[in-house]
Amino acid sequence: MMLFKKILVAYDGSNLSKKALARAVELLEGNAEEGRTPHLEVIYILHDPALLLASGYAVDLSVNDYIINEAKKLVPPSIQAEFVVQRGQPAYTILKHAEANGFDLIVMGSRGRGAIREFILGSVSHNVVQHAKIPVLIVK
Repeated sequence: MMLFKKILVAYDGSNLSKKALARAVELLEGNAEEGRTPHLEVIYILHDPALLLASGYAVDLSVNDYIINEAKKLVPPSIQAEFVVQRGQPAYTILKHAEANGFDLIVMGSRGRGAIREFILGSVSHNVVQHAKIPVLIVK
């Protein structure tokens, strides 16, 4: 029985986002073995540069390619996967993308890379859980 056939993983390169991606792959691997075509999409959010600069972070766009390439290494060839980079406020962008593209599940780590930003703005995972219209799996 296939519970989820289209999973969105919020990925930022942190250890918890790597664990979240691994968990999403586990959820989909059984379906791939049964001949079904599961779909995995990994989304990396490029934060609004004005927000980053206000919090004291510099923006290095070459990091985007590195993070996406690292994510690609974690997905086996048996899983159909897409990798997307979007710009915006993370929680809002994740929710908007999930709804617009008909995902069955959002998987994400409980904390990402931005501890200072999280303190100021609130937890991305908390905001996603509170506002999602589909199930959200938080990986610790």
